[in-house]
Amino acid sequence: MAEVQLATASEKQIWVKNFLLEYVRESGLQPYMGTSETSIIRIRSELQTQAGVAINIPLIGRLKGAGVTGAQVLSGNEDDLNNWNDQVRVNWIRNGVRVPKSTQYRTEIDLLDAAKTQLRTWDAERLRDDVIQELGSIIIPGVADANGIAGTDSSVPYASSTAGQRNTYLVNNADRILFGNAKSNASSGVWATALGNVSTATGKMTAATVTMAKRIARTAGTTGNTTNIRPFKSDMTAGREWFVLFTPSNVFRDLNADTTIIQANTQARAREGDGMSKNPLFQDGDLMYNGVIIREIPEFTAQNGMLLPGAGAAGIQLGRSFLCGQSAVAVAYGQDPRPTRAKDDDYEFRPGVGIEELRGQKKVSYQGINYGVVEIITAASDDA
Repeated sequence: MAEVQLATASEKQIWVKNFLLEYVRESGLQPYMGTSETSIIRIRSELQTQAGVAINIPLIGRLKGAGVTGAQVLSGNEDDLNNWNDQVRVNWIRNGVRVPKSTQYRTEIDLLDAAKTQLRTWDAERLRDDVIQELGSIIIPGVADANGIAGTDSSVPYASSTAGQRNTYLVNNADRILFGNAKSNASSGVWATALGNVSTATGKMTAATVTMAKRIARTAGTTGNTTNIRPFKSDMTAGREWFVLFTPSNVFRDLNADTTIIQANTQARAREGDGMSKNPLFQDGDLMYNGVIIREIPEFTAQNGMLLPGAGAAGIQLGRSFLCGQSAVAVAYGQDPRPTRAKDDDYEFRPGVGIEELRGQKKVSYQGINYGVVEIITAASDDA
């Protein structure tokens, strides 16, 4: 009796499709990743169809001149069309698992199949961790060429940055970094000094802090030769704008206990259904306040520079949060994640499965300035 056998290639394609779907979903970044310019984490894939090691992200600045009116002469009074460029470099990321037959025969568990699931989880977590590290990175301004044209910025992980690099980063981003609840905390232009001005008494994240950060996002870049921060979503007809605030767990805890936010959720937030299941006070998930979606990121830790133990006033721990608009981080792909196999090794006795992708990521910046991010540094003490 003839039986239909599914081609191995078909099985592989199905697995690839499912992998790509779950890969981004399991990273926790899916709601904010996309190919649109309005995405917070912007995907670029040009290198999948052409050779190269980097993708350039150009920015044309807004016209800020007054123009002329009536019979005034325009010649000689033209506006300056500022333009900058950022760059994301890609590199290979790979991992694999070997399962020799001397191990597989001992169990009914299909270890190679289990390895596929774990590789997908590993790759999703690697994407998440790489984006988090880049979001918290310190931007190094590019060096201008002989014609005065600004060079492409680079970035370094917070833990690897020097005191001088952090100070330069603070000065360049003075209109989009908030220490505690007062802009004056950063007036020294020295990163360590600004951190030391944040105390437990006046430096916790509150509803007022969120509102101030949103005002900073709206006004950043309105003066001087800098870029503005565009909202993640906007409804200009209704005059509404939305940003997304990513916070460490300790900072999210303080916001969740803030009386103003509790009152807003109690009295104003819509709810439906059978009581508790739809009540924002009794369910997990994002907070929403004044046009800001507040999302807890448990992976914001001291290891990736998002928690700063002992850095605040009286040695308190601080937390770094990020109010994000459009194109805060760019992720470039030269090759999507692709499964690989190692089956012709030691006479097929030690088969293996692997994953490989060609990817890079960078916090978008121009002339040393964050393009889509307001950074907020507040008290973030551990639970007693």
